[in-house]
Amino acid sequence: MADQTYDYDVLVIGSGPGGYVAAIRAAQLGLKTACAESRETLGGTCLNVGCIPSKAMLHASEYFDAAANGAMEKMGVKVKPTLDLDAMHGQRLDAVNGLTGGIEFLFKKNKVTWLKGHASFEDSHKVKVGDETVTAKDIIIATGSSVTPLPNVEIDNDKHVIVDSTGALELPKVPKHMVVIGGGVIGLELGSVWRRLGAKVTCIEFLDQILPGMDGDVRKEAAKIFKKQGIEIRTGTKVTSAKATKTKATLTLEPAKGGDEETLEADCVLVSIGRKPNTDGLALDKAGLETNDRGQIEIDHEFRTKVDGIWAIGDVVPGPMLAHKAEDEGIACAENIAGQTGIVNHDVIPSVVYTWPEIAGVGLTEEAAKEAGHEVKTGKFPMMANSRAKTNHEPDGFVKVIADAGTDRVLGVWCIASVAGTMIAQAAQAMEFGATSEDIAYTCHAHPTHSEAVKEAAMAVQGKPIHM
Repeated sequence: MADQTYDYDVLVIGSGPGGYVAAIRAAQLGLKTACAESRETLGGTCLNVGCIPSKAMLHASEYFDAAANGAMEKMGVKVKPTLDLDAMHGQRLDAVNGLTGGIEFLFKKNKVTWLKGHASFEDSHKVKVGDETVTAKDIIIATGSSVTPLPNVEIDNDKHVIVDSTGALELPKVPKHMVVIGGGVIGLELGSVWRRLGAKVTCIEFLDQILPGMDGDVRKEAAKIFKKQGIEIRTGTKVTSAKATKTKATLTLEPAKGGDEETLEADCVLVSIGRKPNTDGLALDKAGLETNDRGQIEIDHEFRTKVDGIWAIGDVVPGPMLAHKAEDEGIACAENIAGQTGIVNHDVIPSVVYTWPEIAGVGLTEEAAKEAGHEVKTGKFPMMANSRAKTNHEPDGFVKVIADAGTDRVLGVWCIASVAGTMIAQAAQAMEFGATSEDIAYTCHAHPTHSEAVKEAAMAVQGKPIHM
């Protein structure tokens, strides 16, 4: 029964993966629920201009590349592809429209009210949404994140010269030379799309390796694979400025540790150095909240902020900025509001890079495990020794299992494989149940599958891999 002193039991601000899931779950639990969203469509960054459209372009570009570089010919399929970029963009938009429309259907099905407009606090229970003001007993902040700006670099997606991740999805033609600033997940994914479609791609990373936060062996192997695919990677390099004309950009670079400047020209520059929480314009101070030095809203393990009745999830709170992390937090937060026990194990959050091959990991890296005081045992198994990968002409990569030397409990699993994003779910589930490497090694895996490499890597921890 709704509390009669409020318009809603629960108001969710933001309809991204965390927000829309929280709203649906709250409604399922019998709470009168509304969700405020300033976009014209639901789904947040992920469905509109992030995870989903980028995967549509990645998948389509993989088909084109396989046909163009002779990979299909090796398997007896002879084709001469031509690129229809407009059609490729069209199927991307179809995917987005279908999924965002699907959330709208789920809102109606679950009786979630969609409040259209920008939301800002009036007080801890009152929020202005567009021209309307509503009250709620509990409010969930799920406003996501946006692109981190780079000093002396002005992004203008409409000109298609210096763009962010949104602009990189909308390029009307394949650039001759694309420079990606940032060697993280988003930059490498979108850079690989345009490399496969014919662009020369240069990736510039300030740190000494790409893919910060991932296991050291994975970072080194990934760099080798990308270089083999034709992506030039320049680490330890700082971009100090980028200036655009109508058709070109000129970048000024210098070594990260200091040294002589140089210039670099490109047709398109993708700025992808990270993301920052979306808290501007929420008027958090009116609700009695503030952000930490990273712009995040601090919460406890139940997703409560310091203000009673206000909760926060997803990219606006500490932790990895991942859609699936936000989804799990949305479900758990709604259950906590309803008086149930909602829990997210933040030690077991998988991460995936959807390049070709995919790169995935869950748990601790070998470096982090040692830093945490573990004596570790590791097992690695190369994909070239996996029968399915070999048959599919997908030899690149490996699976690495990291276990505690004393207890054999799995601390982390990291892999590079064509379907690494799917394979990592097995590792995450095993770790959720506290599996040892022996548990994985003695679990029967279907043959021939890529996932057998996980079993073999676990057997390698024990010093007894079969096919290596």
